[in-house]
Amino acid sequence: MRMICYGVAADATDEYVRIAESTALDSLRHFVRAVVEVFGDVYLRHPNEADIARLLAMGEKKGFPGMLGSIDCMHWAWKNCPYERQGQYKGKEKKPSTIVLDAVASEDLWIWHAFFGMPGSHNDINVLHRSPLFDNLAEGRAPAVNFSVNGNDYNMGYYLADGIYPAWATLIQSITLPIGNKKQYFAKAQEAARKMVERAFGVLQSRFAIVRGGARIWDEETLALIMRACVIMHNMIVEDEGFVVDHTEHFEHGGENVEPAHGKPTRTLDEYIAAHREIRNKGTHIQLKEDLIEHLWNNHPDLYSYNI
Repeated sequence: MRMICYGVAADATDEYVRIAESTALDSLRHFVRAVVEVFGDVYLRHPNEADIARLLAMGEKKGFPGMLGSIDCMHWAWKNCPYERQGQYKGKEKKPSTIVLDAVASEDLWIWHAFFGMPGSHNDINVLHRSPLFDNLAEGRAPAVNFSVNGNDYNMGYYLADGIYPAWATLIQSITLPIGNKKQYFAKAQEAARKMVERAFGVLQSRFAIVRGGARIWDEETLALIMRACVIMHNMIVEDEGFVVDHTEHFEHGGENVEPAHGKPTRTLDEYIAAHREIRNKGTHIQLKEDLIEHLWNNHPDLYSYNI
């Protein structure tokens, strides 16, 4: 726990627990593996029907009907990256080597999606194409999300993202150079609401210093277990602090956790391809963004401070 929470090296724990460096590293590996195996199914689950209803309520409160959270990537510096792989893992911001965490977080700081392991030389678009974020949606296993904006009906939720992400029906970015009061207000609202994932990254790094500093572990498998364990424990803390579980909330027809089909196809190949096309539909993206601009301006004019 000292290594995870304070980011100290393995040999620095000798004075505290009187064990060798190799024993401390083995204990760390056993601990994070146990956390992932025991608690991963609960605290790294896909949103069920009750979770979706709560996320949609939070999105509506912020002026974005149908929003399921915000998405972004965080780079974890790999201090002991092997020399022969440093070119592949060369990160941004002058960091020698990094590994990317792709995550989705909601307003309560719960991390709903964590995809870790891509080399730091990849940008957010490359990570998105490798991420399993939309696999359940494409395969027909995700709970239904139906909402209306500005008189138009939609059947897929979306995530708020920054400008590098593509124009998909499930991703809503800000406007780079907004012209007019409506678009300026939307850009400000989107950028303010999107910060929830940045806040989640900040809280995760403040709680677990091991993912804030340079990683001293040599193998990627242990690094992935450490990151997943930190995300799980972060969600545990969020739940324990009472931001997620509200005993006054009651959702009818609450579904069970979304479980993988274990190789059993739920859709034909043509249906799977059609679902992917809907997810990446640029026309739906443009229409949804226009509807959100009108919805924010007409229904939430005072939600975000704005001076014309």
